[in-house]
Amino acid sequence: MYGTFFMLINVISRGSRSKPLTALSSPRPSPSFLHHCIRTMTSTKDASGQSDIGKMRVESDGSFKRAASSFRDFIKNDGKFLPEKGRYHLYISYSCPWATRTLIVRKLKGLDDFIPVTAVSPHMGEHGWPFKNADPSWQDADDDVEHPNLQHIKDLYFLADQNYGGRFTVPVLWDKKLGTIVNNESSEIIRMFNTAFNHLLPADKAAVDIYPEAHRQEIDSINEWVYDTVNNGVYKAGFAASQSAYESAVYPLFKSLDRLEEMLKGKDYLVGNTLTEADIRLFVTTIRFDPVYVGHFKCNLRDIRHGYPNINLWMKKLYWNNDAFKSSTKFDHIKEHYYWSQIRVNPSRVVAAGPLPHIEAL
Repeated sequence: MYGTFFMLINVISRGSRSKPLTALSSPRPSPSFLHHCIRTMTSTKDASGQSDIGKMRVESDGSFKRAASSFRDFIKNDGKFLPEKGRYHLYISYSCPWATRTLIVRKLKGLDDFIPVTAVSPHMGEHGWPFKNADPSWQDADDDVEHPNLQHIKDLYFLADQNYGGRFTVPVLWDKKLGTIVNNESSEIIRMFNTAFNHLLPADKAAVDIYPEAHRQEIDSINEWVYDTVNNGVYKAGFAASQSAYESAVYPLFKSLDRLEEMLKGKDYLVGNTLTEADIRLFVTTIRFDPVYVGHFKCNLRDIRHGYPNINLWMKKLYWNNDAFKSSTKFDHIKEHYYWSQIRVNPSRVVAAGPLPHIEAL
């Protein structure tokens, strides 16, 4: 039944292009019928191994290994995903650092009117990231306006691929025209946003370049070790299920923070004298560090505000001086998600009150 249902959904959402099932293309089923099918589908297929963070597996040595993203297409002029205003939709969680990367770049590039956004609830439970209709308790979340009957991000993944077997992550860049996921890898989405729509943007926004050719080699080099030891390093420490796995993550994390502290001495940006994706990718981790990672993930050798004055100043300047960073950061979403959703780390779901303030004033 599950596969048949998603074949039906694809016929409905893609219209006359899905010709093998023409008998199903008319009349269009009512929203109430679709809602019933989705609810039935959820109860008949157990996808909790993909959606329930409480069932997350670690390696035999207790270490956490992040799975690679599955959808890796690109928006480009000579491909099937063309740069068009209003064609794409971005699904995010304000709590998720990977998704926040895409929000920041979307704002920097002036793509607000090009690519609308749906924000999920931070309560990532048994079925993964929920839309507001599945979690009305969290007011500052959205329903999926593109698919009003869907309740969770996982439903989008199954619309794109009824046999999908990976995890249901955000961000998701959705193509409304073809009814599928373009990409769910944040590092690639931000590069698409950086250049793919330039010919459609005002000159000042088209000129914004977070991956300038002259600095690409240096940016790529920084990204590589910052991702492994910092962006993902906090997760490797926090999700470690053995002392050795924890220590193998936490000490390299702080060695890298020490290195970044030196790099940012007397500087506003990591590379050259300009904002690049290296800054964006680091910011989304450091802004969560004191509110979440110090306590929840046991990354507590030092905090940012007292232990790393250069990183702290760099981070505060980005947050307070650039609305793309401030408007993309919602501390209530961040703290609620980590402390509520990750029950293997925090079974009580008690949310820490501090630190206060979440970020210091300039």
